[in-house]
Amino acid sequence: MAEPLCRHFGPCGGCDWQDLSYAEQLFRKRGRLQELFHTALGADAPAVEPAIGMRVDETGWPWRFRQKASFVFGTGENGRVTIGHYAARSKGVVPIQECPVHADRANRLAFALYDHLARAQVPAAGVSLRGVLRHLIVRTTRDGREVGAMLVVTRNDKSLRKPVKAFLATEEAPDGFFLNVHDRLDSYMIGRETVRLSGRSHVKETVNGFSYLLSPTAFFQTNVEAADVIVRLVVEAIDHARPQRVLDLYSGSGLFTVPLAGRGHAVTAIEENRQSIDDAEANLRLNRVPARDVRLQATRVEDAMRRLQRDTFDTVILDPPRQGCTPDVIDGIFRRLRPRAVVYVSCNPEALAGELPAILGHGYGVDRVQPVDMFPHTTHIESVVTFSRQSSPRRRASAAAPPESTRRRPRRR
Repeated sequence: MAEPLCRHFGPCGGCDWQDLSYAEQLFRKRGRLQELFHTALGADAPAVEPAIGMRVDETGWPWRFRQKASFVFGTGENGRVTIGHYAARSKGVVPIQECPVHADRANRLAFALYDHLARAQVPAAGVSLRGVLRHLIVRTTRDGREVGAMLVVTRNDKSLRKPVKAFLATEEAPDGFFLNVHDRLDSYMIGRETVRLSGRSHVKETVNGFSYLLSPTAFFQTNVEAADVIVRLVVEAIDHARPQRVLDLYSGSGLFTVPLAGRGHAVTAIEENRQSIDDAEANLRLNRVPARDVRLQATRVEDAMRRLQRDTFDTVILDPPRQGCTPDVIDGIFRRLRPRAVVYVSCNPEALAGELPAILGHGYGVDRVQPVDMFPHTTHIESVVTFSRQSSPRRRASAAAPPESTRRRPRRR
Protein backbone atom coordinates (compact mmCIF):
# COMPACT_ATOMS: atom_id res chain seq x y z
CA MET A 1 0.00 0.00 0.00
CA ALA A 2 1.02 3.66 -0.39
CA GLU A 3 0.19 6.96 1.28
CA PRO A 4 -2.34 8.96 -0.80
CA LEU A 5 -1.19 12.44 -1.75
CA CYS A 6 -4.65 14.05 -1.85
CA ARG A 7 -6.41 14.87 1.44
CA HIS A 8 -9.77 14.06 -0.21
CA PHE A 9 -8.89 10.49 -1.23
CA GLY A 10 -11.54 8.04 -0.05
CA PRO A 11 -14.72 10.16 0.14
CA CYS A 12 -14.01 11.72 -3.28
CA GLY A 13 -14.96 9.50 -6.20
CA GLY A 14 -12.32 10.93 -8.54
CA CYS A 15 -9.53 8.46 -7.71
CA ASP A 16 -9.73 4.80 -6.65
CA TRP A 17 -6.08 3.79 -6.42
CA GLN A 18 -3.99 6.56 -4.87
CA ASP A 19 -3.13 4.06 -2.14
CA LEU A 20 -1.38 1.74 -4.64
CA SER A 21 2.09 2.10 -6.08
CA TYR A 22 2.09 3.11 -9.73
CA ALA A 23 3.68 -0.20 -10.78
CA GLU A 24 0.83 -2.02 -9.03
CA GLN A 25 -1.77 0.15 -10.78
CA LEU A 26 -0.34 -0.68 -14.22
CA PHE A 27 -0.07 -4.37 -13.34
CA ARG A 28 -3.71 -4.53 -12.27
CA LYS A 29 -4.93 -2.79 -15.41
CA ARG A 30 -3.12 -5.23 -17.66
CA GLY A 31 -4.38 -8.16 -15.58
CA ARG A 32 -7.98 -6.95 -15.71
CA LEU A 33 -7.85 -6.65 -19.49
CA GLN A 34 -6.34 -10.13 -19.81
CA GLU A 35 -9.00 -11.56 -17.49
CA LEU A 36 -11.85 -10.04 -19.50
CA PHE A 37 -10.41 -11.33 -22.78
CA HIS A 38 -10.03 -14.86 -21.41
CA THR A 39 -13.61 -14.82 -20.16
CA ALA A 40 -14.81 -13.75 -23.62
CA LEU A 41 -12.57 -15.90 -25.82
CA GLY A 42 -11.05 -18.67 -23.72
CA ALA A 43 -7.97 -20.19 -25.37
CA ASP A 44 -8.30 -17.75 -28.28
CA ALA A 45 -7.69 -14.78 -25.98
CA PRO A 46 -4.74 -12.68 -27.19
CA ALA A 47 -1.86 -11.78 -24.92
CA VAL A 48 -2.03 -8.28 -23.47
CA GLU A 49 1.09 -6.11 -23.62
CA PRO A 50 2.35 -4.42 -20.44
CA ALA A 51 0.49 -1.15 -19.93
CA ILE A 52 2.25 2.00 -21.12
CA GLY A 53 2.35 4.30 -18.13
CA MET A 54 3.04 7.98 -17.67
CA ARG A 55 6.15 9.77 -16.51
CA VAL A 56 6.36 9.97 -12.72
CA ASP A 57 7.76 12.70 -10.50
CA GLU A 58 9.88 12.47 -7.36
CA THR A 59 6.95 10.89 -5.47
CA GLY A 60 6.95 7.88 -7.82
CA TRP A 61 3.50 8.70 -9.20
CA PRO A 62 2.20 10.85 -12.07
CA TRP A 63 0.31 14.02 -11.08
CA ARG A 64 -1.21 17.09 -12.79
CA PHE A 65 -1.87 15.12 -15.98
CA ARG A 66 -5.49 16.10 -16.61
CA GLN A 67 -5.58 18.98 -19.07
CA LYS A 68 -9.37 18.83 -18.95
CA ALA A 69 -10.64 19.40 -15.40
CA SER A 70 -14.30 19.09 -14.42
CA PHE A 71 -15.90 20.29 -11.20
CA VAL A 72 -19.44 20.04 -9.84
CA PHE A 73 -21.21 22.56 -7.60
CA GLY A 74 -23.06 21.48 -4.48
CA THR A 75 -24.58 22.91 -1.32
CA GLY A 76 -22.79 22.73 2.03
CA GLU A 77 -24.27 22.21 5.49
CA ASN A 78 -24.45 25.97 5.95
CA GLY A 79 -26.48 26.33 2.76
CA ARG A 80 -23.63 27.96 0.86
CA VAL A 81 -22.42 26.79 -2.53
CA THR A 82 -19.44 24.40 -2.63
CA ILE A 83 -17.21 23.19 -5.46
CA GLY A 84 -15.84 19.68 -5.71
CA HIS A 85 -16.28 16.22 -7.20
CA TYR A 86 -18.94 13.57 -6.88
CA ALA A 87 -18.55 11.26 -3.92
CA ALA A 88 -17.56 7.66 -4.53
CA ARG A 89 -20.51 5.69 -5.90
CA SER A 90 -23.04 8.50 -5.38
CA LYS A 91 -24.20 11.85 -6.68
CA GLY A 92 -23.33 13.61 -3.45
CA VAL A 93 -20.73 16.37 -3.80
CA VAL A 94 -17.46 16.29 -1.85
CA PRO A 95 -16.14 19.86 -1.40
CA ILE A 96 -12.45 20.04 -2.28
CA GLN A 97 -9.57 22.42 -1.67
CA GLU A 98 -7.09 20.62 -3.95
CA CYS A 99 -6.98 18.13 -6.82
CA PRO A 100 -3.44 16.94 -7.61
CA VAL A 101 -4.43 15.11 -10.80
CA HIS A 102 -5.58 18.36 -12.44
CA ALA A 103 -3.25 20.82 -14.12
CA ASP A 104 -2.24 23.52 -11.63
CA ARG A 105 -3.67 26.33 -13.73
CA ALA A 106 -7.03 24.58 -13.97
CA ASN A 107 -7.23 24.37 -10.17
CA ARG A 108 -6.24 28.00 -9.67
CA LEU A 109 -8.85 29.17 -12.16
CA ALA A 110 -11.60 26.99 -10.68
CA PHE A 111 -11.03 28.05 -7.08
CA ALA A 112 -10.71 31.73 -8.05
CA LEU A 113 -14.03 31.68 -9.91
CA TYR A 114 -15.65 29.76 -7.08
CA ASP A 115 -14.61 32.42 -4.56
CA HIS A 116 -16.40 35.10 -6.59
CA LEU A 117 -19.53 32.98 -7.03
CA ALA A 118 -19.64 32.03 -3.35
CA ARG A 119 -19.27 35.64 -2.19
CA ALA A 120 -22.14 36.59 -4.49
CA GLN A 121 -24.19 33.73 -2.97
CA VAL A 122 -25.07 32.22 -6.34
CA PRO A 123 -26.81 28.93 -5.47
CA ALA A 124 -25.93 25.47 -6.76
CA ALA A 125 -28.49 23.88 -9.07
CA GLY A 126 -29.21 20.95 -6.76
CA VAL A 127 -30.98 17.75 -7.78
CA SER A 128 -34.15 19.69 -8.57
CA LEU A 129 -32.26 22.24 -10.74
CA ARG A 130 -33.90 25.12 -8.88
CA GLY A 131 -30.53 26.77 -8.31
CA VAL A 132 -28.10 28.05 -10.93
CA LEU A 133 -24.62 26.48 -10.84
CA ARG A 134 -24.08 22.96 -12.21
CA HIS A 135 -20.52 22.36 -13.48
CA LEU A 136 -17.27 24.08 -14.36
CA ILE A 137 -15.14 22.63 -17.16
CA VAL A 138 -11.58 23.89 -17.66
CA ARG A 139 -9.29 22.99 -20.58
CA THR A 140 -5.62 23.90 -20.32
CA THR A 141 -2.88 23.20 -22.83
CA ARG A 142 -0.10 20.85 -21.79
CA ASP A 143 2.35 23.73 -21.35
CA GLY A 144 -0.19 25.74 -19.34
CA ARG A 145 0.04 28.76 -21.62
CA GLU A 146 -3.58 28.68 -22.80
CA VAL A 147 -6.75 27.92 -20.91
CA GLY A 148 -10.44 27.99 -21.69
CA ALA A 149 -13.30 27.62 -19.20
CA MET A 150 -17.02 26.90 -19.44
CA LEU A 151 -19.49 27.46 -16.63
CA VAL A 152 -22.56 25.22 -16.91
CA VAL A 153 -25.72 26.69 -15.41
CA THR A 154 -29.45 26.01 -15.40
CA ARG A 155 -30.18 29.49 -16.74
CA ASN A 156 -28.40 32.72 -17.63
CA ASP A 157 -29.31 34.26 -14.30
CA LYS A 158 -28.62 37.91 -13.48
CA SER A 159 -26.92 36.85 -10.23
CA LEU A 160 -23.99 35.62 -12.37
CA ARG A 161 -23.15 38.95 -13.95
CA LYS A 162 -21.30 40.69 -11.10
CA PRO A 163 -19.14 37.73 -9.91
CA VAL A 164 -18.27 36.61 -13.44
CA LYS A 165 -17.31 40.17 -14.44
CA ALA A 166 -15.15 40.50 -11.33
CA PHE A 167 -13.45 37.16 -11.99
CA LEU A 168 -12.69 38.04 -15.62
CA ALA A 169 -10.84 41.13 -14.38
CA THR A 170 -8.38 39.00 -12.34
CA GLU A 171 -5.06 37.43 -13.37
CA GLU A 172 -6.67 33.96 -13.28
CA ALA A 173 -9.11 34.85 -16.09
CA PRO A 174 -8.96 32.34 -18.96
CA ASP A 175 -8.13 33.07 -22.58
CA GLY A 176 -11.73 32.22 -23.42
CA PHE A 177 -14.77 32.04 -21.11
CA PHE A 178 -18.12 30.45 -21.99
CA LEU A 179 -21.53 30.03 -20.42
CA ASN A 180 -23.42 26.84 -21.18
CA VAL A 181 -27.12 26.57 -20.32
CA HIS A 182 -28.23 23.07 -19.35
CA ASP A 183 -31.72 22.98 -17.85
CA ARG A 184 -32.53 19.27 -18.23
CA LEU A 185 -32.31 16.37 -15.81
CA ASP A 186 -30.24 13.94 -17.88
CA SER A 187 -26.88 12.20 -17.85
CA TYR A 188 -25.11 14.86 -19.94
CA MET A 189 -22.73 17.36 -18.35
CA ILE A 190 -23.44 20.17 -20.82
CA GLY A 191 -26.52 21.48 -22.62
CA ARG A 192 -27.17 22.61 -26.17
CA GLU A 193 -26.78 26.38 -25.75
CA THR A 194 -23.28 27.86 -25.35
CA VAL A 195 -22.42 31.55 -25.30
CA ARG A 196 -18.90 32.96 -25.45
CA LEU A 197 -18.63 35.74 -22.87
CA SER A 198 -15.03 36.77 -23.41
CA GLY A 199 -11.80 35.96 -25.18
CA ARG A 200 -10.94 33.37 -27.80
CA SER A 201 -13.18 30.58 -29.04
CA HIS A 202 -10.45 27.92 -28.93
CA VAL A 203 -7.22 26.91 -27.24
CA LYS A 204 -4.43 25.37 -29.31
CA GLU A 205 -2.87 22.07 -28.30
CA THR A 206 -0.09 20.02 -29.92
CA VAL A 207 -0.26 16.22 -30.09
CA ASN A 208 2.39 14.14 -31.82
CA GLY A 209 3.65 17.10 -33.83
CA PHE A 210 0.24 18.28 -35.10
CA SER A 211 -1.76 21.26 -33.82
CA TYR A 212 -5.39 21.17 -32.74
CA LEU A 213 -7.83 23.99 -32.03
CA LEU A 214 -10.13 22.88 -29.22
CA SER A 215 -13.54 24.38 -28.56
CA PRO A 216 -15.19 23.93 -25.14
CA THR A 217 -18.04 21.64 -26.22
CA ALA A 218 -16.13 19.31 -28.57
CA PHE A 219 -14.58 16.10 -27.31
CA PHE A 220 -10.81 15.84 -27.01
CA GLN A 221 -8.64 13.55 -24.90
CA THR A 222 -8.28 14.62 -21.27
CA ASN A 223 -4.64 13.57 -20.87
CA VAL A 224 -2.47 14.94 -23.68
CA GLU A 225 0.64 12.92 -22.76
CA ALA A 226 -1.37 9.70 -23.07
CA ALA A 227 -3.02 11.01 -26.25
CA ASP A 228 0.47 11.34 -27.74
CA VAL A 229 1.01 7.63 -27.13
CA ILE A 230 -2.37 6.61 -28.53
CA VAL A 231 -1.92 8.65 -31.72
CA ARG A 232 1.52 7.12 -32.21
CA LEU A 233 0.10 3.60 -31.80
CA VAL A 234 -2.73 4.26 -34.26
CA VAL A 235 -0.44 5.83 -36.86
CA GLU A 236 2.08 3.00 -36.52
CA ALA A 237 -0.68 0.44 -37.10
CA ILE A 238 -1.39 1.88 -40.58
CA ASP A 239 0.62 0.51 -43.50
CA HIS A 240 2.56 3.50 -44.84
CA ALA A 241 4.09 1.70 -47.82
CA ARG A 242 1.41 3.26 -50.01
CA PRO A 243 -1.54 5.63 -49.42
CA GLN A 244 -4.37 3.91 -47.59
CA ARG A 245 -8.12 4.45 -47.73
CA VAL A 246 -8.97 5.00 -44.06
CA LEU A 247 -12.38 5.21 -42.40
CA ASP A 248 -12.18 7.10 -39.08
CA LEU A 249 -15.33 6.43 -37.01
CA TYR A 250 -16.25 8.61 -34.01
CA SER A 251 -13.54 10.91 -35.30
CA GLY A 252 -14.05 13.86 -32.93
CA SER A 253 -11.93 16.91 -33.70
CA GLY A 254 -9.62 14.97 -35.99
CA LEU A 255 -7.15 13.48 -33.51
CA PHE A 256 -6.36 10.64 -35.95
CA THR A 257 -7.72 12.14 -39.15
CA VAL A 258 -5.25 15.04 -39.17
CA PRO A 259 -1.98 13.05 -38.84
CA LEU A 260 -3.13 10.30 -41.20
CA ALA A 261 -4.26 12.74 -43.89
CA GLY A 262 -1.05 14.68 -43.29
CA ARG A 263 0.86 11.53 -44.19
CA GLY A 264 -0.96 11.21 -47.50
CA HIS A 265 -3.77 8.79 -46.65
CA ALA A 266 -7.31 9.38 -47.93
CA VAL A 267 -9.50 9.65 -44.83
CA THR A 268 -13.28 9.55 -44.46
CA ALA A 269 -14.15 10.85 -40.98
CA ILE A 270 -17.54 10.28 -39.33
CA GLU A 271 -18.56 12.26 -36.27
CA GLU A 272 -22.02 13.10 -34.89
CA ASN A 273 -21.05 16.30 -33.06
CA ARG A 274 -21.26 19.24 -35.47
CA GLN A 275 -18.88 21.37 -33.40
CA SER A 276 -16.28 18.60 -33.52
CA ILE A 277 -16.55 18.46 -37.31
CA ASP A 278 -16.11 22.24 -37.48
CA ASP A 279 -13.02 21.91 -35.27
CA ALA A 280 -11.68 19.12 -37.50
CA GLU A 281 -12.05 21.35 -40.56
CA ALA A 282 -10.15 24.11 -38.75
CA ASN A 283 -7.46 21.65 -37.65
CA LEU A 284 -6.92 20.44 -41.20
CA ARG A 285 -6.45 24.04 -42.36
CA LEU A 286 -4.19 24.79 -39.40
CA ASN A 287 -1.92 21.87 -40.34
CA ARG A 288 -2.14 22.65 -44.09
CA VAL A 289 -3.61 19.26 -44.95
CA PRO A 290 -5.10 19.31 -48.48
CA ALA A 291 -8.91 19.10 -48.34
CA ARG A 292 -8.93 16.68 -51.27
CA ASP A 293 -7.54 13.96 -48.99
CA VAL A 294 -10.37 14.13 -46.42
CA ARG A 295 -14.13 13.69 -46.32
CA LEU A 296 -15.76 14.92 -43.10
CA GLN A 297 -19.33 13.84 -42.39
CA ALA A 298 -21.41 15.14 -39.49
CA THR A 299 -23.69 12.18 -38.89
CA ARG A 300 -24.27 9.24 -36.57
CA VAL A 301 -21.93 6.34 -37.22
CA GLU A 302 -24.90 3.97 -37.36
CA ASP A 303 -26.47 6.04 -40.14
CA ALA A 304 -23.20 6.44 -42.01
CA MET A 305 -22.57 2.70 -42.04
CA ARG A 306 -25.67 2.11 -44.14
CA ARG A 307 -24.42 4.56 -46.79
CA LEU A 308 -20.83 3.29 -46.84
CA GLN A 309 -21.48 -0.32 -47.75
CA ARG A 310 -20.44 0.22 -51.37
CA ASP A 311 -17.21 1.96 -50.36
CA THR A 312 -13.88 0.18 -49.95
CA PHE A 313 -11.45 0.90 -47.14
CA ASP A 314 -8.06 -0.56 -46.33
CA THR A 315 -8.23 0.34 -42.63
CA VAL A 316 -10.97 1.35 -40.20
CA ILE A 317 -10.25 3.27 -36.99
CA LEU A 318 -12.80 2.86 -34.21
CA ASP A 319 -12.82 5.22 -31.21
CA PRO A 320 -16.34 4.78 -29.81
CA PRO A 321 -17.87 6.33 -26.69
CA ARG A 322 -17.85 4.47 -23.40
CA GLN A 323 -20.78 2.20 -24.26
CA GLY A 324 -18.81 0.77 -27.19
CA CYS A 325 -20.18 -0.11 -30.61
CA THR A 326 -23.68 -1.26 -31.44
CA PRO A 327 -24.08 -4.69 -33.08
CA ASP A 328 -24.98 -2.94 -36.35
CA VAL A 329 -21.66 -1.08 -36.36
CA ILE A 330 -19.66 -4.24 -35.60
CA ASP A 331 -21.54 -6.14 -38.30
CA GLY A 332 -21.15 -3.30 -40.81
CA ILE A 333 -17.39 -3.09 -40.34
CA PHE A 334 -16.32 -6.69 -39.90
CA ARG A 335 -18.88 -8.52 -42.06
CA ARG A 336 -19.75 -6.08 -44.84
CA LEU A 337 -16.90 -3.57 -45.25
CA ARG A 338 -14.25 -6.16 -44.33
CA PRO A 339 -11.16 -3.91 -44.35
CA ARG A 340 -7.74 -5.50 -44.17
CA ALA A 341 -7.13 -3.95 -40.75
CA VAL A 342 -9.10 -2.36 -37.91
CA VAL A 343 -7.57 -0.24 -35.13
CA TYR A 344 -9.89 -0.09 -32.12
CA VAL A 345 -9.27 2.56 -29.45
CA SER A 346 -11.28 1.44 -26.43
CA CYS A 347 -12.06 3.31 -23.21
CA ASN A 348 -14.25 0.50 -21.82
CA PRO A 349 -12.68 -2.97 -21.63
CA GLU A 350 -15.96 -4.62 -20.63
CA ALA A 351 -17.68 -3.34 -23.77
CA LEU A 352 -14.70 -4.32 -25.92
CA ALA A 353 -14.55 -7.83 -24.47
CA GLY A 354 -18.25 -8.28 -25.18
CA GLU A 355 -17.68 -7.41 -28.85
CA LEU A 356 -14.65 -9.67 -29.36
CA PRO A 357 -16.50 -12.96 -30.07
CA ALA A 358 -18.48 -11.34 -32.90
CA ILE A 359 -15.35 -9.71 -34.34
CA LEU A 360 -13.37 -12.95 -34.37
CA GLY A 361 -16.40 -14.80 -35.65
CA HIS A 362 -16.33 -12.57 -38.75
CA GLY A 363 -12.86 -13.84 -39.60
CA TYR A 364 -10.56 -11.37 -37.87
CA GLY A 365 -7.59 -12.00 -35.63
CA VAL A 366 -6.04 -9.86 -32.92
CA ASP A 367 -2.54 -8.66 -33.73
CA ARG A 368 -1.85 -6.56 -30.64
CA VAL A 369 -3.51 -5.40 -27.42
CA GLN A 370 -1.77 -2.37 -25.93
CA PRO A 371 -3.14 -0.77 -22.73
CA VAL A 372 -2.35 2.93 -22.25
CA ASP A 373 -2.80 4.61 -18.88
CA MET A 374 -4.96 7.62 -19.66
CA PHE A 375 -6.23 8.02 -16.07
CA PRO A 376 -3.70 7.03 -13.38
CA HIS A 377 -5.04 6.36 -9.86
CA THR A 378 -8.33 5.06 -11.30
CA THR A 379 -9.60 1.70 -12.53
CA HIS A 380 -10.13 3.18 -16.00
CA ILE A 381 -8.36 1.24 -18.78
CA GLU A 382 -7.68 2.66 -22.25
CA SER A 383 -6.38 0.27 -24.89
CA VAL A 384 -5.45 0.17 -28.56
CA VAL A 385 -6.30 -3.15 -30.23
CA THR A 386 -5.31 -3.95 -33.81
CA PHE A 387 -7.21 -6.55 -35.85
CA SER A 388 -6.40 -8.02 -39.24
CA ARG A 389 -8.57 -9.98 -41.65
CA GLN A 390 -7.70 -13.68 -41.66
CA SER A 391 -7.87 -16.13 -44.55
CA SER A 392 -10.32 -18.28 -42.56
CA PRO A 393 -12.41 -17.64 -39.43
CA ARG A 394 -10.80 -18.52 -36.12
CA ARG A 395 -12.37 -21.21 -33.96
CA ARG A 396 -14.33 -20.24 -30.84
CA ALA A 397 -12.92 -21.74 -27.63
CA SER A 398 -14.30 -22.20 -24.15
CA ALA A 399 -13.24 -19.89 -21.33
CA ALA A 400 -9.94 -20.55 -19.64
CA ALA A 401 -8.05 -19.04 -16.72
CA PRO A 402 -5.48 -16.32 -17.42
CA PRO A 403 -1.91 -17.59 -17.72
CA GLU A 404 0.23 -17.67 -14.59
CA SER A 405 2.43 -14.83 -15.88
CA THR A 406 -0.43 -12.35 -15.53
CA ARG A 407 -0.91 -13.21 -11.85
CA ARG A 408 2.57 -12.37 -10.58
CA ARG A 409 2.86 -9.27 -8.47
CA PRO A 410 5.41 -6.54 -9.18
CA ARG A 411 7.65 -5.25 -6.46
CA ARG A 412 5.99 -2.34 -4.74
CA ARG A 413 7.65 1.04 -4.59
